[in-house]
Amino acid sequence: MGSGPARALALKPKHTYEVIGYEDESDDAVIALESDHLPNGEVMEKIAKDCGIDVENLCAVVAPTASLVGSIQVCGRCVETAVYKLNELGFDTRKISAAIGTAPIPPVKADATKAMGTTNDATIYHGQINLTMKAPEIVDFLDKIPSNKSKGYGKPFYEIFKEANFDFYQIDTSLFSPAEVTINELTEGKVYHVGEVNPEVTLKSFGYL
Repeated sequence: MGSGPARALALKPKHTYEVIGYEDESDDAVIALESDHLPNGEVMEKIAKDCGIDVENLCAVVAPTASLVGSIQVCGRCVETAVYKLNELGFDTRKISAAIGTAPIPPVKADATKAMGTTNDATIYHGQINLTMKAPEIVDFLDKIPSNKSKGYGKPFYEIFKEANFDFYQIDTSLFSPAEVTINELTEGKVYHVGEVNPEVTLKSFGYL
């Protein structure tokens, strides 16, 4: 899993960057990799090629999912989860003028797959997002934003993943959403609120129940 500014050079995912019309120009790139080991030369060359830069100008910051840094960096993408969801729903996310979000940082698990579960649960069951925008049409998307509209909602992600034979493609993609979203729509001066946090599933996932 790769995140960070290098993606804006590589324009990945392509569909997202085509929709938002954003791209960067730079001779240097930084990418954050969620991995249990350092990338080899072949991987670094591939990333550099995708970014259109020389490999010596590429810096990779690597952290395992099952680490404190891994927990922090996944939860730190909770706002991205909301914006990406809206983008996939067909909403023009360029109309969002401000966004802020929080998600609890889960305790570190020894097993990488279980750690992936708790970090996802932090956003799915306890991610809280605030968006500011000028887009009255947002009312047409409200019911589809929060994670509680997903078929798989209600169980820790690790259990859902296990039931799917650890195959991501068998999981309802609408699950990858924040728990609660508040939207301040400026054109009409309205505030919308959808979804809710789920402390019970969050605490169960984290190992407190």
